[in-house]
Amino acid sequence: MKLPIILTLTIFSLGFIVGFISINNLSKIDDKDLSNFKPKINFNFPSILSNNLKVIFLMLAGAITFGLSTFINLIYNGFNVGLLIGSIFQTNEPLKVIAGFILPHGIFEIPAILISAVAGFKIPYEVTLYLLDKKEKPITNEDIKEFLKLSLISIILIIIAAFIEVYITPKIATYLLT
Repeated sequence: MKLPIILTLTIFSLGFIVGFISINNLSKIDDKDLSNFKPKINFNFPSILSNNLKVIFLMLAGAITFGLSTFINLIYNGFNVGLLIGSIFQTNEPLKVIAGFILPHGIFEIPAILISAVAGFKIPYEVTLYLLDKKEKPITNEDIKEFLKLSLISIILIIIAAFIEVYITPKIATYLLT
């Protein structure tokens, strides 16, 4: 399991670094822009949950796309998080903005994404070990149980994250930024 974890963290980190660095090529964000922030999707529990579950399921789909959907979505999500954090560091009070807008739900959402990515790489990794004659069966019952356990954990975490994002994060952000 070490390789899928290392692969997940490396790919996400590369996307994050590119996103974080890329913000210097974009226009500066004014603190006033944050006060007028309006999300692109409906800001309610069903829409946030639906959007976040799509990310989780695309990560998990790596089990059947031999890791391709997981790889693409890790880069994409890492890039977006890096871009977001990079843009926040251009504001006057970046730590307050991160603590208000990102941290409350991000401590559940980002691990959920990373755990689902590890699960998405798990099955291709096991099949690769089989193809390299490192194991007798391509997928064991234990491999399937591990995949399902990681999948369930990521889904539970993303449900918690969506709840916090809709009902708690706005209150914390308002409190910290007013």
